[in-house]
Amino acid sequence: MGIDVRLEEGTVLKSEAGESYIVKQLLGAGGQGEVYSVENKGNMYALKWYYSKSATKNQKAILDNLIMKGKPNNSFLWPQDLIYKNDGEPFGYIMPLRPRNYKGIIDMMKRRAEPSFECLCRAAFNLTKGYRDLHSMGYCYRDISFGNVFFNPDTGDVLICDNDNVSFDGAASGVYGTARFMAPEIVNGKAKPSTNTDLFSLAVLLFYMFMLNHPLEGKLEANIKCLDYLAMNQLYGTHPIFIFDPNDTSNRPLEGYQDNALIYWRIYPKQLRDMFTRAFTVGIHEPNKRITEAEWLDVFANLISGIQKCPKCDAEVFCDIEKIKTNKAHICWSCNNKIEMPHILKAGKSIVLLNEKARIYSHHIRGDRDMITEVGVVVQNPKNPNLYGIKNESKDNWTYIRADGTQIPVAPQKSAAIAKNAKINFGQIIGEFK
Repeated sequence: MGIDVRLEEGTVLKSEAGESYIVKQLLGAGGQGEVYSVENKGNMYALKWYYSKSATKNQKAILDNLIMKGKPNNSFLWPQDLIYKNDGEPFGYIMPLRPRNYKGIIDMMKRRAEPSFECLCRAAFNLTKGYRDLHSMGYCYRDISFGNVFFNPDTGDVLICDNDNVSFDGAASGVYGTARFMAPEIVNGKAKPSTNTDLFSLAVLLFYMFMLNHPLEGKLEANIKCLDYLAMNQLYGTHPIFIFDPNDTSNRPLEGYQDNALIYWRIYPKQLRDMFTRAFTVGIHEPNKRITEAEWLDVFANLISGIQKCPKCDAEVFCDIEKIKTNKAHICWSCNNKIEMPHILKAGKSIVLLNEKARIYSHHIRGDRDMITEVGVVVQNPKNPNLYGIKNESKDNWTYIRADGTQIPVAPQKSAAIAKNAKINFGQIIGEFK
């Protein structure tokens, strides 16, 4: 096997589709190869160029399949075309170039990116939806970690890269994952990557996003003098303990060392904390009971639509449905101000906080995972500014049901008054005002 030579600026490469790409700049390097920016007909792309050791027939077969099948959705920087220099030499593939304004979770940890809670929840939703769509095609990602995910800190849009190791669930591959993200059964050598182990890695990634801390790194990790193979195997494989395990306090985060987890855990509503607790207690020991993408999506949709701004300090405060059920006050985590929550709309598993200009999305009334298409918006009554309603911005007719049972049609562009115990029949589901 020959010595790998870096591609020089100006090198022209031909793709399998017959397109010419001009090498512009080295962007980075990893264990499998190097990534360059390249130009084709005035448009910029990214090129991953494999080292000789990684340019195998199996890797080419994986890429051929991925290119043929196409991307699961627009969140993926998916392989588009293969590129060679000459037969028998290393090859590479073309993929979209990541915009510079997209940031990684490492940027959040180093305070180089500070998205709003709403944006963070949207990023979590879009990320989870991406992996759900990938799994629905029969694929296993194999290497979910924060090194492979980037997000727009202004919108919550997500880009998933390094997709060249994606393979069919159960297929043989040399990629087992990234340390600290792999499921315990992989660490222990008892299983190979699958959609099931992907679910564990996804939960770790989501915990990082919200808590800026690993879910298994508390006191036990802090006390390890040398994080060698044996220590890593115990911490992440044979004896993993969730830092907020309700039945085992031996691995709680240490103040002054793992402060992020201590600070953020209390900010989020019980619904999210319960999900993480399930993921890293039951989900550790019973892989078949891990939280599915659909469950995560329902929670993140509720988080997106359940944020109220503190009138005193403008901090984002999450509506906690458990507090509403038990008549407990919402207290601002930033200034300790008591916050009055407006009415909520409960439709199946969806909860929408009906503050001024709140949006109702397709997902809330159809369960279709669409958190972009707006079907309703909270509007002020033009005759009485103290009263609010929901304007029907869909193409469907709704039926408003008053507390006394009276039914009133709500055509598109018409509004239904927000009133406790009143309901709206959206067609597929009935929502109730609380």
